[in-house]
Amino acid sequence: MAYRVRRICKIALISTAMAVLTPLQTQSQGAGLGAAGELVDPDRLRVCADPSNMPFSDQSGEGFEDKLAEMVATATGRSSVTHTWFPSVTGFVRNTLGANRCDIIMGYAQGDELVQNTNAYYRSSYVLLYKRDGDLAGVETLTDPKLADKKIGVVQGTPPSANMAIAKLMRKAKVYPLMVDTRVAPSMAEVMIRDVLADVIDAAVVWGPMAGYYARKSGADLALVPLTREKGGQRMIYRITMGVRPSDQQWKRTLNAFIRDNQAEINKLLLSYGVPLLNEHDERITQ
Repeated sequence: MAYRVRRICKIALISTAMAVLTPLQTQSQGAGLGAAGELVDPDRLRVCADPSNMPFSDQSGEGFEDKLAEMVATATGRSSVTHTWFPSVTGFVRNTLGANRCDIIMGYAQGDELVQNTNAYYRSSYVLLYKRDGDLAGVETLTDPKLADKKIGVVQGTPPSANMAIAKLMRKAKVYPLMVDTRVAPSMAEVMIRDVLADVIDAAVVWGPMAGYYARKSGADLALVPLTREKGGQRMIYRITMGVRPSDQQWKRTLNAFIRDNQAEINKLLLSYGVPLLNEHDERITQ
């Protein structure tokens, strides 16, 4: 969880603490944009992924990015999907895509300079999560007076913490750690939802795809409200793309064509994992 959230914090799915990506820069200068020397494997879809980062990726193949990779492989004529597994820590891109060990990162927020982004294949946001039948029913923004005396969970250093500070909600907040090794500990999104259900906290602010997945897994009746109406503070909504090397221009075009031609099926996959999808008008996509 920590890596995924840190990437969103930087308007990308890569932490600001990540090392400078010299290998990527070198390839871009050496091969040249669109050059014939692209390093993409034409036979196998080589995916860079975290081995334990549900709902995104997992060695079991159960993440939605794992399922999406299978779709990409089929559509682009690849015979199989192989993975370079690397934990979500500093150096992830440098040791995977940057080292030419794989050719695609399946989920990457638009706007980061460390990789080349494809077109976005979904938009989502941070959400406010609470019991649907509780006294917070109808709350849609962090400035709602109903939240003034509530204990709200938030992951340390994530964009919503800035908005909560502006709304004077941090004084009673429960702050959850950003650095969590999900190979040996549960995702903080899962922990926060458990705490909401146990009344340890009144509400939680969580990255939407994680909130949707773990809320659905809990089986509880929870409201997930996308924070699309925030005024000021940090941005809550992000476009998610696939990440490739700067030199792999034709590969990017191939993936853009895949996204264009398969958007309905991509949406169906994401919705099946509870991902709160938003259109360009910040309205929920439900099918």
